[in-house]
Amino acid sequence: MKLIVGLGNPGAKYQKNRHNIGFMALDRIAADHGLSPWRARFQGEVAEGRLGGERVTLLKPGTFMNLSGQSVGEAMRYLKLEPADIVVLHDELDLAPGKLRSKLGGGHAGHNGLRSIHQHIGENYRRLRIGIGHPGHKDRVAGYVLSDFAKAEEALVEDMLRGISDGATDLASGDDARLMNAVAARVAPARNSGQKPPGAAPAKPAVEKPVPAKAPDAADTPPASLSERLRALGERFR
Repeated sequence: MKLIVGLGNPGAKYQKNRHNIGFMALDRIAADHGLSPWRARFQGEVAEGRLGGERVTLLKPGTFMNLSGQSVGEAMRYLKLEPADIVVLHDELDLAPGKLRSKLGGGHAGHNGLRSIHQHIGENYRRLRIGIGHPGHKDRVAGYVLSDFAKAEEALVEDMLRGISDGATDLASGDDARLMNAVAARVAPARNSGQKPPGAAPAKPAVEKPVPAKAPDAADTPPASLSERLRALGERFR
Protein backbone atom coordinates (compact mmCIF):
# COMPACT_ATOMS: atom_id res chain seq x y z
CA MET A 1 0.00 0.00 0.00
CA LYS A 2 1.20 3.47 -0.91
CA LEU A 3 -0.19 6.81 0.24
CA ILE A 4 0.22 9.41 -2.49
CA VAL A 5 -0.38 12.94 -1.23
CA GLY A 6 -0.92 16.04 -3.34
CA LEU A 7 -0.52 19.40 -1.63
CA GLY A 8 -2.74 22.42 -2.17
CA ASN A 9 -5.47 24.55 -0.64
CA PRO A 10 -9.13 23.46 -0.67
CA GLY A 11 -11.87 25.46 -2.39
CA ALA A 12 -12.64 26.85 -5.84
CA LYS A 13 -10.78 30.08 -5.06
CA TYR A 14 -7.44 28.24 -5.07
CA GLN A 15 -8.22 25.50 -7.60
CA LYS A 16 -5.87 26.63 -10.38
CA ASN A 17 -3.20 28.32 -8.25
CA ARG A 18 0.44 27.33 -8.73
CA HIS A 19 0.42 26.21 -5.08
CA ASN A 20 -2.23 23.61 -6.01
CA ILE A 21 -0.21 21.71 -8.61
CA GLY A 22 -0.17 18.68 -6.26
CA PHE A 23 -3.98 18.60 -6.21
CA MET A 24 -4.04 18.96 -10.02
CA ALA A 25 -1.70 16.01 -10.48
CA LEU A 26 -3.78 13.73 -8.23
CA ASP A 27 -7.01 14.72 -9.98
CA ARG A 28 -5.47 13.76 -13.31
CA ILE A 29 -4.16 10.42 -12.01
CA ALA A 30 -7.50 9.49 -10.42
CA ALA A 31 -9.44 10.31 -13.59
CA ASP A 32 -7.05 8.61 -16.04
CA HIS A 33 -6.57 5.41 -14.05
CA GLY A 34 -10.16 4.72 -12.99
CA LEU A 35 -9.70 5.15 -9.25
CA SER A 36 -12.70 5.46 -6.94
CA PRO A 37 -14.66 8.73 -6.70
CA TRP A 38 -13.27 11.24 -4.24
CA ARG A 39 -14.77 11.04 -0.74
CA ALA A 40 -14.20 12.81 2.57
CA ARG A 41 -11.69 11.09 4.85
CA PHE A 42 -8.60 11.88 6.96
CA GLN A 43 -9.45 15.60 7.12
CA GLY A 44 -9.34 15.73 3.36
CA GLU A 45 -10.44 13.82 0.26
CA VAL A 46 -9.28 10.38 -0.84
CA ALA A 47 -9.52 8.24 -3.97
CA GLU A 48 -8.52 4.58 -3.86
CA GLY A 49 -7.60 1.82 -6.28
CA ARG A 50 -4.59 0.23 -7.94
CA LEU A 51 -1.76 1.65 -9.99
CA GLY A 52 -0.13 -1.30 -11.70
CA GLY A 53 0.53 -3.90 -9.03
CA GLU A 54 0.37 -1.40 -6.15
CA ARG A 55 -2.69 -0.64 -4.03
CA VAL A 56 -2.84 3.11 -3.45
CA THR A 57 -4.72 5.80 -1.58
CA LEU A 58 -4.56 9.29 -3.05
CA LEU A 59 -4.99 12.07 -0.48
CA LYS A 60 -5.73 15.77 -0.92
CA PRO A 61 -5.54 17.35 2.57
CA GLY A 62 -8.45 19.70 3.32
CA THR A 63 -6.64 21.44 6.19
CA PHE A 64 -5.02 24.17 4.06
CA MET A 65 -1.37 24.05 3.12
CA ASN A 66 0.24 25.00 6.41
CA LEU A 67 -1.64 22.25 8.29
CA SER A 68 -1.19 19.47 5.72
CA GLY A 69 0.64 17.28 8.22
CA GLN A 70 -2.50 16.78 10.32
CA SER A 71 -4.25 15.03 7.43
CA VAL A 72 -1.17 13.08 6.30
CA GLY A 73 -0.35 11.92 9.83
CA GLU A 74 -3.90 10.70 10.46
CA ALA A 75 -3.94 8.76 7.17
CA MET A 76 -0.53 7.21 7.80
CA ARG A 77 -1.48 5.98 11.27
CA TYR A 78 -4.86 4.58 10.20
CA LEU A 79 -3.41 2.76 7.19
CA LYS A 80 -0.50 1.47 9.32
CA LEU A 81 2.14 2.84 6.97
CA GLU A 82 5.69 4.05 7.45
CA PRO A 83 6.97 7.41 6.13
CA ALA A 84 8.82 5.51 3.37
CA ASP A 85 5.40 4.36 2.05
CA ILE A 86 4.35 7.97 1.44
CA VAL A 87 5.09 10.15 -1.57
CA VAL A 88 4.16 13.84 -1.54
CA LEU A 89 3.62 15.83 -4.75
CA HIS A 90 4.20 19.56 -4.25
CA ASP A 91 5.06 22.80 -6.02
CA GLU A 92 8.74 23.74 -6.34
CA LEU A 93 9.85 27.34 -6.85
CA ASP A 94 13.41 26.37 -7.78
CA LEU A 95 12.33 24.39 -10.85
CA ALA A 96 10.86 25.84 -14.04
CA PRO A 97 7.43 24.65 -15.23
CA GLY A 98 7.84 21.32 -17.02
CA LYS A 99 10.72 20.24 -14.74
CA LEU A 100 10.44 17.64 -11.98
CA ARG A 101 12.77 16.14 -9.42
CA SER A 102 12.29 13.26 -7.00
CA LYS A 103 13.77 13.21 -3.54
CA LEU A 104 13.79 11.00 -0.46
CA GLY A 105 14.05 12.75 2.89
CA GLY A 106 15.79 16.05 3.55
CA GLY A 107 14.65 19.47 4.67
CA HIS A 108 11.45 21.35 3.81
CA ALA A 109 13.24 24.40 2.27
CA GLY A 110 10.65 26.76 3.74
CA HIS A 111 7.65 25.08 2.07
CA ASN A 112 4.77 25.40 4.56
CA GLY A 113 3.12 22.14 3.54
CA LEU A 114 6.32 20.15 3.91
CA ARG A 115 7.13 21.89 7.19
CA SER A 116 3.80 20.72 8.62
CA ILE A 117 4.32 17.16 7.36
CA HIS A 118 7.78 17.10 8.95
CA GLN A 119 6.19 18.01 12.28
CA HIS A 120 3.75 15.09 12.11
CA ILE A 121 5.64 12.21 10.45
CA GLY A 122 9.29 13.28 10.20
CA GLU A 123 11.26 13.80 7.00
CA ASN A 124 11.84 10.28 5.68
CA TYR A 125 9.17 10.29 2.98
CA ARG A 126 9.47 10.62 -0.81
CA ARG A 127 8.68 13.85 -2.61
CA LEU A 128 7.98 14.69 -6.22
CA ARG A 129 8.97 18.32 -6.68
CA ILE A 130 6.91 19.83 -9.50
CA GLY A 131 8.34 23.01 -11.03
CA ILE A 132 6.28 26.19 -11.02
CA GLY A 133 9.11 28.71 -11.58
CA HIS A 134 10.17 31.64 -9.41
CA PRO A 135 8.86 35.23 -9.54
CA GLY A 136 12.41 36.57 -9.29
CA HIS A 137 12.32 38.09 -5.78
CA LYS A 138 11.44 36.54 -2.43
CA ASP A 139 9.05 39.39 -1.59
CA ARG A 140 6.83 38.33 -4.49
CA VAL A 141 6.68 34.62 -3.64
CA ALA A 142 3.48 34.65 -1.52
CA GLY A 143 1.39 36.35 -4.19
CA TYR A 144 3.01 34.31 -6.95
CA VAL A 145 2.21 30.85 -5.55
CA LEU A 146 -1.37 31.92 -4.81
CA SER A 147 -1.96 33.07 -8.39
CA ASP A 148 -2.86 31.00 -11.45
CA PHE A 149 -0.38 29.90 -14.08
CA ALA A 150 0.14 32.41 -16.89
CA LYS A 151 -1.66 31.71 -20.19
CA ALA A 152 1.71 31.09 -21.87
CA GLU A 153 2.47 28.33 -19.33
CA GLU A 154 -0.84 26.45 -19.50
CA ALA A 155 0.02 24.10 -22.39
CA LEU A 156 3.33 23.14 -20.78
CA VAL A 157 1.68 22.53 -17.41
CA GLU A 158 -0.98 20.38 -19.10
CA ASP A 159 1.74 18.28 -20.78
CA MET A 160 3.53 17.92 -17.44
CA LEU A 161 0.35 16.70 -15.70
CA ARG A 162 -0.33 14.21 -18.49
CA GLY A 163 3.24 12.95 -18.17
CA ILE A 164 2.87 12.44 -14.42
CA SER A 165 -0.34 10.48 -15.07
CA ASP A 166 1.38 8.41 -17.78
CA GLY A 167 4.03 7.49 -15.21
CA ALA A 168 1.66 7.00 -12.27
CA THR A 169 2.37 3.26 -11.99
CA ASP A 170 6.09 4.09 -11.82
CA LEU A 171 5.37 6.75 -9.20
CA ALA A 172 3.60 4.13 -7.08
CA SER A 173 6.31 1.49 -7.55
CA GLY A 174 9.14 3.92 -6.83
CA ASP A 175 10.71 3.75 -10.30
CA ASP A 176 11.55 7.45 -10.55
CA ALA A 177 13.69 7.07 -13.68
CA ARG A 178 10.76 5.66 -15.69
CA LEU A 179 8.48 8.35 -14.26
CA MET A 180 10.84 11.08 -15.44
CA ASN A 181 11.00 9.47 -18.89
CA ALA A 182 7.20 9.47 -19.10
CA VAL A 183 7.09 13.17 -18.26
CA ALA A 184 9.88 13.99 -20.72
CA ALA A 185 8.01 12.16 -23.50
CA ARG A 186 5.09 14.56 -23.00
CA VAL A 187 7.02 17.77 -22.33
CA ALA A 188 9.77 17.27 -24.95
CA PRO A 189 8.71 14.55 -27.42
CA ALA A 190 11.23 13.21 -29.94
CA ARG A 191 11.36 15.41 -33.04
CA ASN A 192 12.66 12.88 -35.59
CA SER A 193 9.86 10.33 -35.31
CA GLY A 194 8.86 10.72 -38.98
CA GLN A 195 5.42 11.95 -37.97
CA LYS A 196 4.19 15.34 -39.11
CA PRO A 197 2.36 17.39 -36.48
CA PRO A 198 -1.29 18.15 -37.25
CA GLY A 199 -1.68 21.18 -39.52
CA ALA A 200 1.92 21.12 -40.72
CA ALA A 201 2.53 22.80 -44.10
CA PRO A 202 3.31 20.42 -46.98
CA ALA A 203 6.97 20.02 -47.80
CA LYS A 204 8.35 21.93 -50.80
CA PRO A 205 9.11 19.82 -53.89
CA ALA A 206 12.74 18.88 -54.40
CA VAL A 207 12.78 20.56 -57.84
CA GLU A 208 10.71 23.66 -58.31
CA LYS A 209 9.05 24.46 -61.63
CA PRO A 210 10.96 27.08 -63.63
CA VAL A 211 9.41 30.51 -63.70
CA PRO A 212 8.75 31.74 -67.29
CA ALA A 213 11.10 34.49 -68.38
CA LYS A 214 9.55 37.95 -68.36
CA ALA A 215 9.30 39.70 -71.70
CA PRO A 216 11.60 42.72 -71.78
CA ASP A 217 9.93 46.10 -71.62
CA ALA A 218 11.23 49.48 -72.60
CA ALA A 219 13.03 49.89 -69.32
CA ASP A 220 14.92 46.61 -69.95
CA THR A 221 16.01 47.50 -73.57
CA PRO A 222 19.64 48.68 -73.83
CA PRO A 223 20.06 52.24 -75.17
CA ALA A 224 20.74 52.62 -78.97
CA SER A 225 24.17 53.73 -80.21
CA LEU A 226 24.76 57.34 -81.47
CA SER A 227 24.94 56.26 -85.16
CA GLU A 228 21.66 54.40 -84.89
CA ARG A 229 19.95 57.43 -83.36
CA LEU A 230 21.27 59.73 -86.16
CA ARG A 231 20.10 57.27 -88.84
CA ALA A 232 16.64 57.12 -87.28
CA LEU A 233 16.46 60.92 -87.13
CA GLY A 234 17.41 61.15 -90.80
CA GLU A 235 14.69 58.70 -91.81
CA ARG A 236 12.18 60.79 -89.88
CA PHE A 237 12.84 63.99 -91.88
CA ARG A 238 13.38 62.36 -95.31
